[in-house]
Amino acid sequence: IGIRTIIIYVLTTVVAISIGLMLVNALQPGDGVSDETIAKLTDTYSSTSGVQAKIAEATKQVESGPLQFLEDMVPDNALSAMSNNKLMLQVIFFSIFLGISMLLIGEKRAEPLKNFFDSLNDVVLKMVDLIMLSAPYAVFALLASVVVSSDDPDILVALAQYSGVVVLGLLLMISFYVLLVTTITKKNPFWFLKEISPAQLLAFSTSSSAATLPVTMERVTEHIGVEEEVSSFVLPVGATINMDGTSLYQAVAAVFIFQALGLDLTFGDQITIVLTALLASIGSAAVPGAGMVMLVIVLESVGLPPELLPIGLALIFAVDRPLDMCRTVINVTGDATVSMLVAKSVGKLGEPKIKEWDDHYEEVK
Repeated sequence: IGIRTIIIYVLTTVVAISIGLMLVNALQPGDGVSDETIAKLTDTYSSTSGVQAKIAEATKQVESGPLQFLEDMVPDNALSAMSNNKLMLQVIFFSIFLGISMLLIGEKRAEPLKNFFDSLNDVVLKMVDLIMLSAPYAVFALLASVVVSSDDPDILVALAQYSGVVVLGLLLMISFYVLLVTTITKKNPFWFLKEISPAQLLAFSTSSSAATLPVTMERVTEHIGVEEEVSSFVLPVGATINMDGTSLYQAVAAVFIFQALGLDLTFGDQITIVLTALLASIGSAAVPGAGMVMLVIVLESVGLPPELLPIGLALIFAVDRPLDMCRTVINVTGDATVSMLVAKSVGKLGEPKIKEWDDHYEEVK
């Protein structure tokens, strides 16, 4: 299961990056950005704490050793790791270690702890269900603030061109997932999108694959029919290393910035973008805004001068949050798709088994 999962995740990420590069090279949204608009965006965003924080965090990651990820996998404090969405690998490592230990002490002695985790999981899922009731209003408020803050029509047009290419690429990735689900698992694509939609909505409102993970696991296991043996492994790994939407965004953003600044990218540079975006998406944390941190690494890999880095990030900073929401939807949908493909390949894709919740509303009253 592990090898199949990694291979499929890598292949879908390469497809996402390729789609992004083809669209941004064909439509060239950066060529229409005027020098005046670039100057306005630079004055507004290049010196903000948000842009500078992304650059500083990317520099820290680049300066870390090649084996740093192995050290980062082992948690100093398991409870602290569980409360931090950036430390998903540590949570996975601890969970595997805990599971092995429970197996070694025998089923009878491990049963109380297993029951505790099952009950805790049910409680967390119900809490998420209640939070989901307010998600549409929160999403509206987030998008409204972005539109109101961008009152310059030239800037809005430039950002709309860039955002349009990213969103078009994300829609093509959804179509690619639907094609995989239809041809390989033989499931109805509209049924698939309907069943995974609650996870997509939560991903859109939180911009975090990690925060969406409990709902994604519930929908994939109970409503789509992937056996828990597969979903409990594939989905947590996907929330950490599978960032199809993020990698597509990095490809589009990198080329857009070069186009807007009047710089040329060779074919070799674009191959470098594919490789760097692939590795960056694997290392990207499943939290809001992580994609822009990895974008800094992608830009540096293709030779963007350091003095132009704040300007490049300033060009796209205003719309990063809403686009982060959109690409997280793709990340979560990709995780669900891959879990279905892996389950189908090992004979673990069955019929949905929807859990009947007893909310005890009458007792609460």
